[in-house]
Parts: sequence; C-alpha cells; structure tokens
Amino acid sequence: MTLRKTKIVATLGPSSNSEEMLARMIMAGVNVVRLNFSHGSAEEHINRAEMVRAIALKLNRPIGVLCDLQGPKIRIGKFELGKITLKTGDIFILDSDCQLGNQDHVGLDYKTLPQEVVEGVILLLDDGRITMQVDRVKGNQIHCLVMNGGVLSNNKGINRLGGGLSAEALTEKDREDILTAVALEADYVALSFPRTALDVELARILVQQAGGKASIVAKIERAEAIDNLESIIDASDAIMVARGDLGVEVGDAAIPGLQKRMIRMAREQNKLVITATQMMESMITSPIPTRAEVSDVANAVLDGTDAIMLSAETAAGQYPLESVQAVHRVVMEAEKEYYIQPHVRRVEQVFLRTDEAIASAAIYTAQHLKVKAIAALTQSGNAAQWLSRADSEMPIYALSPDKYARRKLTLHRGVYPFPIEQGAKNRDEILQEMEQVLLQQKAVNLGDLVLLTFGEPIGSPGGTNTLKIVKIGENKQA
Repeated sequence: MTLRKTKIVATLGPSSNSEEMLARMIMAGVNVVRLNFSHGSAEEHINRAEMVRAIALKLNRPIGVLCDLQGPKIRIGKFELGKITLKTGDIFILDSDCQLGNQDHVGLDYKTLPQEVVEGVILLLDDGRITMQVDRVKGNQIHCLVMNGGVLSNNKGINRLGGGLSAEALTEKDREDILTAVALEADYVALSFPRTALDVELARILVQQAGGKASIVAKIERAEAIDNLESIIDASDAIMVARGDLGVEVGDAAIPGLQKRMIRMAREQNKLVITATQMMESMITSPIPTRAEVSDVANAVLDGTDAIMLSAETAAGQYPLESVQAVHRVVMEAEKEYYIQPHVRRVEQVFLRTDEAIASAAIYTAQHLKVKAIAALTQSGNAAQWLSRADSEMPIYALSPDKYARRKLTLHRGVYPFPIEQGAKNRDEILQEMEQVLLQQKAVNLGDLVLLTFGEPIGSPGGTNTLKIVKIGENKQA
C-alpha cells in the first residue's frame, strides 16, 4: 500500500459539523482539524474538539487539533443596508467615530487607523478587491479616493499595501481564546499576524502559563513578518504560508517565490510548514477543482510542504468531502514526482544533538540498504521529526506511548504515529514490542528489513542514541 506523506488539514464549520461527515472526511485522508476562532463560541469549539477525539478513537486514527486565533484583523464597521457599491473615482470616508455606515462613509473597529496613515497610502479592502488611496486625514476621518470599486459589505478587512500597521498580534480575544484552546487540549495554536519573534514567544508563554502543551504555528501574513522571517521561524514550532492577507500586503506576484523560500527555510530549521489559502477555492461551489488549483497543490507538495490546509472548502463549502478527496488524489500523484535528494554525508557537518545524528545515520543507511521502513521509538516525537526533515522514500513509523506526541506527529510529513504501551521494559522486550506493533498495523511483513531507532535507557525523552537493523520475525534475542 502506498502511503501519502503530505498531510491534510481541514477546517471545521457548518459543512463539516456532523459526526457522519467528519468521519467520512477523516477516512478520506484528513490528519489534522482546524478550529477557526474567528467564528463560533468557546463552547462550540470545545464540543467540536470532543467530537473529533471521539471519532478518532472510534476509527483508531490519530487526529491532531489546531486552534487558529483570530488576531488583529482590521475591519470596517457595518452599513445601514448591509452593503454599498463604490465606483472608481468616488470619495469615501473611513471614520472611526461612525456608528453605522452609508454610501459616503463607514466606521472602523481599529480606532487608531487615522493616526497610522498619511496622504498617498494605499488601503486594500475585502482582500484587495477594493483599493483606495488616502487623500487626506482630518481628525478621526480618513478621506480616500476609490481606485478600484466594487461591492463593499459589513465588517470587511483592511490592509495597508506594504504593511506597517502597528496592531499587536495578540488581542484580548486571542488571550481568552488561548484559555479555550488549552481547555480542549489543542495540539497546535496558530498565531495570526505576528510581526516579530517576540509575538511568537509571548503566545508560547501564554499557552504554557495556562497549562497547555500546544506547539505554536506562526502564520506568515504581514509584510513585516517577511523582514523577520528567520527569527520568527526560529521561535516557532511551525509556520503557515498564509497567502491571503500576505498577498494583499506584498502583492500577489510575490507570493509564489515567497512560498518556496518559506518552505525551504522552515525545513532547513527543522520546523513544520503548512501551505494555506485558496488551495481548492472553486470547490466551495464545484465538485471538481480547476486545473490551476490542482497545479497549485502539487507545487506545494513538490516544494516540500508538510501539509495542505483547506479553509472554506470544508468549513462552509458545498463539497467538503470531495475537497478532501481531491487534495488526497493530487498529493498522491505529486509525490510520485517528488525528488528525494541523495543523503550526503558532509565531512564538515557537525551534529548538535545525538538524536539528530542517529536520524541522519538512519536515513543514510536506508538509502544504501534495502529496508522496508524506519521505526522510531519516541517519547517526545523529536526523533521522528528529525527523520521527517531528512527526507526519505521510506515510511517513518513513530511508536510512542504519549498521546500528545502522537497527535502532534499527525502534521509531520512522512510520519505515521502508532501507540505503544508504556512501562519499564528492558531492551529486548521493547524491540520485540516494536516489531509486534508494526506487524499488527500491517506496516511490515515477516522477513522485512527495518531500521529501529530508540534510546537507552528506555523511556528517557530526547534520548534517542541507538540505531538497529532488524529482520522482522528474527528478533528473539537482541
């Protein structure tokens, strides 16, 4: 059986709220579910997480939960009639004192915007569909010239071309939502609109202070984040190539190159990377994707992304199951063309960690010896993460007694987590149990050659220090 290496993240919403639909999506290939905290109440998110965990247990599949914070999305207020139509050349006022908008002006939820813009600044509304140039600022009013018109409705977002707005990444709502994320035992918390590594570090502190174990995903969607990309990646456990708002701020033409750079940098720093936004956008209303969307997903796979994320396609679209099936189908084909670079031992290479050295040795051995798989006994998941980053055609089976580690590993490219019982075991017993788990899961057959990595003494987190070549069925005495 051919395994899919690249993982699928699916956003939950009205279209995927039922147990039946969610179970079908998981069976179709979803590895991680995303709870979008821009919508819904804390109670709704907690209930959804409980439903996910119950279905995962029933299906005997590890499923990760990612909680996505709303962040400081800068928006206009509401209109008397819900929406207006702007024409090119119109003068329109963004007024922080306005309560209810009309054809001439609308309010702002970000009250300091008039103090952060000057004449000539370009503002992009509704994900760039409407463009305005600041003509003048008078008190709390921003008088704008409409450059590209269209329909403008309630609560649409505002971006500044080139970035530069000072809104803090973590709002009061986000701080409250972190408590909810910890309460539902989130595996990942995604931070929206970080500008610097300090934003990421603050999010981590807030999660830890609340008693959470979630890893932090930095969503790269501000122009300023590109300037601080290396330090943000270093401070994060994962990044998300969030192409929507980022494309508005830096321009759509810059996105493909930035995507490749971000994926490459994340992998070089041993961090996870999710590629997101409009992956299968047309499938919100169509049962099949466009050829351009197929190529987009495939290219992200060929770039080396860990995961593809679906947003409205599975949250509010008409074809949530078909969207997952389409991504799975495209990824499987793209992975046939993914070029695995030969693992080269560099004389000058220096390993800072023992588990990193063992992972490198395992990949090198796998490429020079006909083995069926690599299996890592891991308490924390670190050993499997190093193996994932090293790239191998071999499947990587992560055997862990820790449910949190197994759920986090659902996002790692090419890693397949399985449970193993915890307990004080000697070396021979643990090796035999590893073989039994692989056989029970039908990952290997009797007589297959497998590479096993583990740590001695057994059960020490971060202690992977041993690589053993085993023929399945012959490991009676280690």
